[in-house]
Amino acid sequence: MSPASQAGQPRPALTTTETTRHARIHGIGGYRPERVVTNEEICQRIDSSDEWIRQRSGIIERRLARPDESVIDMSEPAARDAIEMAGIRPEQIGLVLMATVTHPYQTPAAAPLLALRLGIPDPAALDISAACAGYCYGISMATDMVRAGTVDYALVVGVEKLSDFTDFTDRGTAFIFGDGAGAAVVGPAEEPGVGPTVWGSDGENWDKIVQRESWTDLRDTLADGSAGEDRWPAFSMQGQAVFRWAVYSMAPVARKAMAAAGVTAEDLDVFIPHQANMRITDAMVKELKLPADVAVARDIAETGNTSAASIPLAAARMLASGEARSGDLALQFGFGAGLVYAAQVVVLP
Repeated sequence: MSPASQAGQPRPALTTTETTRHARIHGIGGYRPERVVTNEEICQRIDSSDEWIRQRSGIIERRLARPDESVIDMSEPAARDAIEMAGIRPEQIGLVLMATVTHPYQTPAAAPLLALRLGIPDPAALDISAACAGYCYGISMATDMVRAGTVDYALVVGVEKLSDFTDFTDRGTAFIFGDGAGAAVVGPAEEPGVGPTVWGSDGENWDKIVQRESWTDLRDTLADGSAGEDRWPAFSMQGQAVFRWAVYSMAPVARKAMAAAGVTAEDLDVFIPHQANMRITDAMVKELKLPADVAVARDIAETGNTSAASIPLAAARMLASGEARSGDLALQFGFGAGLVYAAQVVVLP
């Protein structure tokens, strides 16, 4: 017991931050690697065709990072663009959240190293492992911290170098994944700019999207003297099971997110789902009964599935092309391995 408690004196009241302000996204940026990989190139190593891949996934091409290009390298230009759009200085950022499952180090995390490159002094910095829902998880966490007064501005990055974890001889996944980074700056606002997040997990379906081997399994294999010292654990996916889960289990989540934000499908201007598969996107548009004038992100056609990066990458492209405008109401929705999911309605910067 403290001396004050022993003496029967009352404990001092703790000082807390104010919780009355609102938050919104002030800036978004994206980065796509230079190398364009067509379906024809992918089909050189699998028994498939450009037509089959397009029909199955909607993917025409994807971007792959250079061998020496890291998730931190890709995150830097995306983050700088988001900070510039937000009109703030790096030193105003108090939190860096990096959503990624492809940073190849357990420690240190990628977030503090990115903060160092950006010249952000002493921020709270951590990585989020929530796969394709990671960006929406990060937006939710950043919004809560800004509203609570814990930080004034937060940088949220979704980035993946999935090419390191792709088996390019696996007919079921070789054509799906791409590399890239997207970033957003969340900060205080006069009116709410991020609706309540509806999120959760379905651990019973953990085996639908998995990393085939753990790092320790790979270590043990190499210790036995087997070949392939440059081999990384690859991802595998049960495509049809994921499709059914995403469409029929996740549509109610999207509706809950709209209801929590006090809006309906008719109020939306933009729909930005995780770019997992064009058929999933089309099915969700139909399931949610979105009006024909709602702009729908279809970034997967040229970028592939970039997991945590897919939503901010698509948002940045839609804003740059004029397909979406500043102030539009957008429903963004991430879902993936875990299985995890998160959805929220946001005002675009």
